[in-house]
Amino acid sequence: MAKNSLERYTHYYERWASNQLSRQKALADLHQMRTVHMEKLSDIQREPESQLKFITDAWQQIVECRRVLKWTYAYGYYLPEHEQAKRQFFEYLQGEAESGLERLHQCAEKELQQFLSADGPSKEFIDFHTKLAGLTGVTKNYFENLVSALENGLSDVDSQAACSGSSSKNGGSSKAKGGKGKGTSRVGGSSKNVDSTGMWTCEYCTYANSKHSTTCHMCHHQRR
Repeated sequence: MAKNSLERYTHYYERWASNQLSRQKALADLHQMRTVHMEKLSDIQREPESQLKFITDAWQQIVECRRVLKWTYAYGYYLPEHEQAKRQFFEYLQGEAESGLERLHQCAEKELQQFLSADGPSKEFIDFHTKLAGLTGVTKNYFENLVSALENGLSDVDSQAACSGSSSKNGGSSKAKGGKGKGTSRVGGSSKNVDSTGMWTCEYCTYANSKHSTTCHMCHHQRR
């Protein structure tokens, strides 16, 4: 019992500490970007620094997300283990947010290097701009949804359970209007990418959305 408690504490503490260190490094990288790399990149790509603001925006988002992610591990540690539905929902939201942050951090830290060491303007820099700005927006949405869910005490789990119970009481499948036989009606969009749970995965940010939504709840891209 004591061993399990210690292992659980160590698990959450190590991840808290890891994100704290990552945030400190991101702050240092942001400072270096502002004081050194922005001017250098402006000269190489022949663009004014005002047009490169998307890079510092990305680093500011990384710093803020590391701060939030760090404290979600403290939240997870104190989340009662018997509330399995809430724990699963929390871990799902946390995992999606963390994956998005890692993609953003990788892009800002690693993929930028080729442009800092280039001899002159690169056509690929436009694609990099689009990718980094897109990842910044998507990651921001992931974390806003995570924070909102935590502020509401993960109450969406209770709402979904209530809806499921109501649906069960009203019977299973129903006849579609104007159709013959039983089946479920499709609301907007195609059935492409819909999995067995009735969720569809956004092709842009990989967020799992309700089958009834026509735009991604996370990045707001249209369902295809």
